[in-house]
Amino acid sequence: MPPKPKFTREEIAAAALEIVKESGVDALTARNLGERLGTSSRPIFTAFKSMREVKWAARELALREFEAYIGDFSGYTPAFKRIGMLMVSYAIHEPELYKLLFMQEHAEGQRFEDTIRDLGSMTDICTMLIQRDYDLSPEEAYVLFEQMWVHAFGMGALCAMKVCDFTEEEIAQKLGQIFTGMVMMIQSGGLNSAVVRPVPADSDESARLSGQSIPGGQTSC
Repeated sequence: MPPKPKFTREEIAAAALEIVKESGVDALTARNLGERLGTSSRPIFTAFKSMREVKWAARELALREFEAYIGDFSGYTPAFKRIGMLMVSYAIHEPELYKLLFMQEHAEGQRFEDTIRDLGSMTDICTMLIQRDYDLSPEEAYVLFEQMWVHAFGMGALCAMKVCDFTEEEIAQKLGQIFTGMVMMIQSGGLNSAVVRPVPADSDESARLSGQSIPGGQTSC
């Protein structure tokens, strides 16, 4: 009969989350976690198979905290833009948790769709808000969500890595510009036309774009 766990999975994950908050993901080791719990590393591996599993259990707790952090969006219009602003704000105030949630490498990489799925219920909440406020189809709302998430993620990553910082006004302005442009494009029916068309290497357009002279025309500036 296997030994009874000295600590529950929830207790171990909570201790792991505190280590990440204070010292970052790299500090989440079996030794540091055992010290935090006041024990050896053995009880950890009674409850979990590996430290990777511990990290993802801590991430689940971090995701709950993040969802609580962005939970005041309902009183704002547009509500979805408010979520984006709070996402960047979270990166500023909780950079290590932001890295745990959104900036972890995968052994072999993964598809963008899988990354979005890792966000849990936030995807459904955001697309529902977009449909409600802008009368878009589910497909259009999802495209807008994807594009805005990429933009907000990028701003958050810049803040979490201390590359740069943004004031609340700057966050609102930058997200607002992209958000408004995307909504206008979708509502005008231009979504399907916004595709980069490959240019044949020997075409006139390829020559123009490279700054070379084309027959009967001028060099591009």
